[in-house]
Amino acid sequence: MGRRPLLAVITGPTASGKTSLAIDIASHFSTEIVSADSRQVYADIPIGTAAPAPGQLARVRHHLVGFLPLEASYSAARFEQDALRILGDIWNRNRLAVVCGGSMMYIDTLLHGIDPLPDISAQTREYVLAMLANHGLEGVLAQLRICDPDYWQQVDRSNTRRVVHALEICLQAGRPYSSLRTGRRIERPFDTIRIAIDHPREELFRRIGLRVESMFRQGLEEEARKALANGSYNSLNTVGYKELAAYFRGEATMDETHAKIARNTRVYAKKQLTWLKRHHDTIWLAPENATTKAIEAIADRLN
Repeated sequence: MGRRPLLAVITGPTASGKTSLAIDIASHFSTEIVSADSRQVYADIPIGTAAPAPGQLARVRHHLVGFLPLEASYSAARFEQDALRILGDIWNRNRLAVVCGGSMMYIDTLLHGIDPLPDISAQTREYVLAMLANHGLEGVLAQLRICDPDYWQQVDRSNTRRVVHALEICLQAGRPYSSLRTGRRIERPFDTIRIAIDHPREELFRRIGLRVESMFRQGLEEEARKALANGSYNSLNTVGYKELAAYFRGEATMDETHAKIARNTRVYAKKQLTWLKRHHDTIWLAPENATTKAIEAIADRLN
């Protein structure tokens, strides 16, 4: 057997430059990119999800970008299946494949596996979303506390998506979500190199502000208005669309909406950084020479 395939994981907080770095790397090594972004999988919302632009998609082949309708559900477990299948195909042509994204749960699932969890039925999802709409996050948390007091104690209670997901699992499985979480790690038949761009905190926040301004210039308001007109899908329960939904309901001014999107994006970036800091194998690169250093590090692993 030949040497093990190598997976270059280009990750980091939002607005740190992951997409451009991944494209430079994939172009240099003539390989392909698998997106690890839980929202870029959806079509019709490329601006708000900062999906690769048409020119970037033309430069390097991307997978798992814009292939689902907004009403579809997607999960880390399905991502694991899809990504492993696609990566196997890429490795048949090239020893190196690139994964790029900031959905840390997706990346961890790809690298180490995930506990088997039940698929969520449309009825269960609608029930929990209706509870969220009628009673707010506090109502969902109250129900989660009854169904799974152990997980209720440890969950980030400001993370709507995680709380909703936990309650969905409890109701679908008929048992506590915490009882299904084993924490087992699967050994994968490939090697990994994890790379992130290390911006000073103030610079990262400045880049986030510039990105929000750029999204509005590109037509984020129009994109969100059109997407939200079709329904309150889980795919739109994310930064940018949630704040614009409140604006469309007359609950905030446009200036307030801009500020909230920037602020909530900074909060999300902090959570991404906290997650990443737990992975001591991450290679943090200075932004001014990130491409050169990343290519050197990957070439060294391939030799």
